[in-house]
Amino acid sequence: MSLHLWWLYVTAVFLISATPGPNMLHVMSQSIAHGPRRTLAAMAGLMSAVLLCLTASALGLGALLKTSPLLFDVLRYAGVAYLIWLGVKAWRAQVTTGEEGISPRPVPARALYGTALLTGLSNPKLIIFAAALFPQFIDTARPFGMQLAILIASFVAIESFWYGAYALGGMKLRRWLEPANRQRLFNRATGLLFIGFGGALLGARA
Repeated sequence: MSLHLWWLYVTAVFLISATPGPNMLHVMSQSIAHGPRRTLAAMAGLMSAVLLCLTASALGLGALLKTSPLLFDVLRYAGVAYLIWLGVKAWRAQVTTGEEGISPRPVPARALYGTALLTGLSNPKLIIFAAALFPQFIDTARPFGMQLAILIASFVAIESFWYGAYALGGMKLRRWLEPANRQRLFNRATGLLFIGFGGALLGARA
């Protein structure tokens, strides 16, 4: 893979990762609820999901999902159900005021990681996306393994950057959300967005 081709890939992934989606919304909402430091566990869960999807795509799962509509639909419906559940949970989230703060009870890092992992895995389109994207930047005349490692490492670095950016954005919103009415508004807007992402995934096709 030439340096020019790598820069094209980095630019494309940078712009795609910047686009708000379930992962970025999850990072921001967790940062608001628990603070950016504790959100590192959620970021790790999301990144684990990204790595699993990218690796699965490289191993051929993306091609399998393209040729097996039934398998893709099973994964898609499971993802839709999970995103809608997250939406309902966000809509009904407890509103806190005064000394309680936005997050009255610390959530274990393991729980933050697990929820984020399932959020990241809820969209099988990432596997399809990687299966379609990677071949565009692979030079068949050069070693495949090294090029794939560079593509995945670059993806992870860029995704991590945007996780940090959204977490900092959540930190800045945290104080603004101290009044109960603003928390309630944010919770319902977040819930609707997650449900919307689930609806968009429901209409997706392999």
